Amino acid sequence: MFKSSLVQKKVVILGGGESGTGAAILAKSKGFDVFLSDRGQLNQKYIDILHRENIPFEQGIHSESRVLESDLIIKSPGIPDTVALIVALKEKGIPVISEIEFASRYTSAKLIAITGSNGKTTTTLLTYHLLKNAGLNVGLAGNIGDSFAWQVAEKQFDYYVLEISSFQLDNIQDFHPQIAVLLNITPDHLDRYAYNFQNYIDSKFKIVQNQTAADHLIYFADSEVIVAELSKRNIDSQKIKISLANKLSEGAYLDGGKLTSNAPNETFEQNFEELPIKGPHNAINALAAISVAQLVGVSSEKIFEGLKSFTNAPHRLEEVEVIDEVTYINDSKATNVDSVFYALGSFERPIVLIAGGVDKGNDYSQIETLVRNKVKALIVLSKDFEKLESHFSGIVPQIYITQDVQDAVDKAEEWSVPGDIVLLSPACASFDLFKNYEDRGEKFKAAVRNLTSQK
Repeated sequence: MFKSSLVQKKVVILGGGESGTGAAILAKSKGFDVFLSDRGQLNQKYIDILHRENIPFEQGIHSESRVLESDLIIKSPGIPDTVALIVALKEKGIPVISEIEFASRYTSAKLIAITGSNGKTTTTLLTYHLLKNAGLNVGLAGNIGDSFAWQVAEKQFDYYVLEISSFQLDNIQDFHPQIAVLLNITPDHLDRYAYNFQNYIDSKFKIVQNQTAADHLIYFADSEVIVAELSKRNIDSQKIKISLANKLSEGAYLDGGKLTSNAPNETFEQNFEELPIKGPHNAINALAAISVAQLVGVSSEKIFEGLKSFTNAPHRLEEVEVIDEVTYINDSKATNVDSVFYALGSFERPIVLIAGGVDKGNDYSQIETLVRNKVKALIVLSKDFEKLESHFSGIVPQIYITQDVQDAVDKAEEWSVPGDIVLLSPACASFDLFKNYEDRGEKFKAAVRNLTSQK
């Protein structure tokens, strides 16, 4: 376990959201002189907590002189390393780390870290559910739920299941998961990585940089990017493959609609169609979660029980309503093209697709064939509509542009017939018209339910 150095006495937390406030609480509990600084306005919830904990803070500004006097910076993942203040800190030699790095220094719990361009949240929640259902003393944190650092300060767990983003991995040093899961790597957040895909790949692979031969890496073996990158790197951890394309004598796979996972002493089998999660992407997520559960010793009986009782988080292929035999699906969490690829592949019925938002350097050719074969109409819900409209003109028979979610849903109802799917799967970030993807999903659901009230 990490012991704080007397040299690193002054800690400044940059960003006062869930992770920043949690890091401040942990730092204070470990004897650091803590100051929290947020350039924006803090949520009242966190202001109240900081006052209660007697942690000094500022909002609306970063006082550079005070920040640059620190011995350690714990940075919100939302702050890029390229901003002037971070560059100045690094030039001065002041360590800049993430909350997950800081929290990991103060826990002896076994860490299960899950990353990927898509599927992180579902896999993290399912893994946590399988372990919790089996009676293990396990916490849930990272890019989901309560702050990792906050939990380390106040609770004692034997395991943590952590959803980890590339932004969080960018500022790790010694973060060491005993089990790492790498679901996929597809172009995403390229605006953050200088539009260089390799930079993004390098960030994702930091999840294994401190693993040893005693640790495990579970990875999706059908990903050409992951396999190619593994061939270039010397990674010490024991590797466990998951696949939808091939039967594996060791590892986990889907074949004939059956999930199979081979642990050293036990093989688990389950018909995928019997589970509450659907679609090929969720088969990958389930295989990863099952593999983790087997590694930590959960019995097949308990895995089966946990899979059947799992409820996924909202905004992920969430069925909202069936109205006049048309099914409305909320997939607002699909903020990149790869997510939409999996969403479209989950349905065999004609689709009215609602997409659009803040483009992050998307390549829509990835979904062109699926759109041509499955999408009968495209509704672009966005201020930035030109790229989507231009790419799919001549591919989709009908395209409609709007900046109003109720208008989008009304048009989808007009264009759909019994048996159709109306699918919100945006492929883009939400910040042009909504606070976040949750806000977009909730407003979509409200608009759909408003159709029912109008009947």
